[in-house]
Amino acid sequence: MKQKISVLIVDDELIVRESLFHWFKKEGYTADTAPSGEAALGMLEKQSFDVLFVDMKMPGMDGLELVRQTRERYPDSSVVIITAYGSIDTAVTAMKKGAADYLLKPFKPDQLALVMEKILHQKRMDNECRFLKGELSKRTRFDNIIGESAGMQQLYTMITDVAETDAPVLILGETGTGKELVAKAIHAKSSRKNSPFIPINCGSLPDTLMESELFGFTRGAFTGAHTGRKGYFEVVEGGTLFLDEIGEVSQRMQVDLLRVLEDKKITKIGETTPREVDFRLISATRQKLDQMIRTGAFRQDLFFRINVITLEVPALRNRASDIPLLVDHFLERYSSETNRQVDRVNPAAMEALICYDWPGNVRELENAVERAVVLSKSRTLTLADFRFLFQGEGSTPAQGSMGTLKQVEKDHVTGILNRTGWNITRTAKILDVSRTTLHRIIRRNELEKP
Repeated sequence: MKQKISVLIVDDELIVRESLFHWFKKEGYTADTAPSGEAALGMLEKQSFDVLFVDMKMPGMDGLELVRQTRERYPDSSVVIITAYGSIDTAVTAMKKGAADYLLKPFKPDQLALVMEKILHQKRMDNECRFLKGELSKRTRFDNIIGESAGMQQLYTMITDVAETDAPVLILGETGTGKELVAKAIHAKSSRKNSPFIPINCGSLPDTLMESELFGFTRGAFTGAHTGRKGYFEVVEGGTLFLDEIGEVSQRMQVDLLRVLEDKKITKIGETTPREVDFRLISATRQKLDQMIRTGAFRQDLFFRINVITLEVPALRNRASDIPLLVDHFLERYSSETNRQVDRVNPAAMEALICYDWPGNVRELENAVERAVVLSKSRTLTLADFRFLFQGEGSTPAQGSMGTLKQVEKDHVTGILNRTGWNITRTAKILDVSRTTLHRIIRRNELEKP
């Protein structure tokens, strides 16, 4: 294992750097040296080191500042402070900054070996935790859907149950909740999984185009039809057709869809003879179809045809316990895709993400994490990286009024307090202020718990 461990010795004294370098090389480690904190950070930008041995007192950047920056930007690197000016206070300060250990000069080889053994043991423990976390992550995924909350567990059970049947399914849920992922999961677990899964967004197709796309047409059926073409009802043969946003379908197309679902036959544009088709229909909508039926905007008989089984995908705000899992998933994906070394979100930022309403649901969370990863200068995302989400939250001035600074503060703090259920500690973390300061703001604005 030693061969894989790399050590960086940071000290302005040449004799210390050389003596430590030779000891580590003799013990089988990969070692390198830097004469200053600035030089060490430059080397860390180009390559990673498992352990840094950092002198406390150096010209320019001192050891404590190097510990702070290393822990913030390269959290996988362990740092050991070495100094000839030791005291309990400096040891405590170094450990608070994130140092893994502390050695007083002059130290013996046995002490150095003991520190390395302790650090390597901790790294093995961290790797095991990371492995177990990965295994746990596998158990919290259902196909490509992520979540372990009670609402998602119920959804997984429903998906498994309905996949065994051929009944039409209507998936309900707000925009961005992952309705298409649910439809794909049903298809993947059904007997039709080896046939096509074809998704169609009904809201994006004009009526005439949707008709030709679904039913197909023969050569010369209309101007410009130089060749005939199969529609999706034929192409999907034996598979699953997913009609997203079916509430956007026109009245005329609703009639055509109803006929196909009743007869399992289609008539291509330009033909007069119907032909049989074999497909399973899964529909989805964010709209209230029952209300549309009452206003005459959606046919009740079509609703009954597509709504044999209903699945509802919970909004993200109703399964907030899944947010850390989703954040980790998107963090891993976009760090890899963008080749950025961003691998964690600090507790205050995570707390704020959990408390946020997510009107755009999982899609909005994914976009937020991707944006933060792309723009972050650190390996750890902080509240500042997600500040754009909270700008104006709870502080939107009333229409026709710009709002005073005091009113903006009052509305913003009230919004966060209500979101956390008036949890002072969580609210203070989100606002990045102390509990004392938060209490002062509450008193100043005469805020009262509802």
